Amino acid sequence: MRAFFSKPRIIIIIVFVALGVFGLFSLYGKPPVTLPIKLIEDSNNLGPKYKVIGMSVEGRKIESYTHLPAQAGGTGDTKLLFVGGIHGGYEWNSVLLAYQFMDYLGKNPGFVPNNITVTVIPSVNPDGVYKVVGKEGRFTTTDVSINKQILTSGRFNAHNVDLNRNFDCKWQPKSIWQEKVVSAGSEAFSEPESQVLKNFILENNPDAVIFWHSQSGSVYASKCEAGVLSGTLDIMNVYAKASGYSAVETFDAYATSGDAEGWLASIGIPAITVELKTHETIELEQNLSGVKALFEYYSQKKN
Repeated sequence: MRAFFSKPRIIIIIVFVALGVFGLFSLYGKPPVTLPIKLIEDSNNLGPKYKVIGMSVEGRKIESYTHLPAQAGGTGDTKLLFVGGIHGGYEWNSVLLAYQFMDYLGKNPGFVPNNITVTVIPSVNPDGVYKVVGKEGRFTTTDVSINKQILTSGRFNAHNVDLNRNFDCKWQPKSIWQEKVVSAGSEAFSEPESQVLKNFILENNPDAVIFWHSQSGSVYASKCEAGVLSGTLDIMNVYAKASGYSAVETFDAYATSGDAEGWLASIGIPAITVELKTHETIELEQNLSGVKALFEYYSQKKN
């Protein structure tokens, strides 16, 4: 026994015990290291450029897909942004429309004119979509909950904020949706989803932004304190005439504040809101007609 516990052996045993304790502490005594989220970009030149442009309150991806001109030598100088699902699962059909629009562009790349770059953000509110469909990313109509309470809750983000009242145009802490008082956040752009859209727009400076919503079967112009931009009226009328939706210069059903479209007007970017006819229909053909007319308008404008 004395020989076994000689001084060299004792030192070796102490070293091994210390290493073991340190290893256990490293594994179980500390929280796992959280690595910074990296933006992902598709390097496939033949397909849309994909990016994770930010994260929701609950850590779900907010994604963008950019379709460049398919023609050789296409400049894509005019940048158009299409946004679905700012109201999450409550307007889930606007999210499906965005995905179906991207599918169409994938199958018909020549649809995008030589001078235009198209970016689609299918959903600004993925947490709201998840409440209603129980899935992240793509879904089908069979995934959609028919529970009215769940559908209504899907309008808001995980902080129970109406994101389309959280932008910096006449922002107030409380706003109106139909006859309900809704939270607009603690300040303009208090919500991560609103910040993501703001940062993307300021970084990319689109020539126009088209939001898909539901349900009124109309195309609305955007405005803030300085009124409606002249370019906004043009694209509202072009889209409405081609799609068969009504053109409405001013939304006056009830007072709103802090809407994304109004904020865009305040920084000089034309924006329109395209409202589908119901909360269930996709109306792809009508919207493709509207988009095609918009493409023609911007192609002629550059000539």
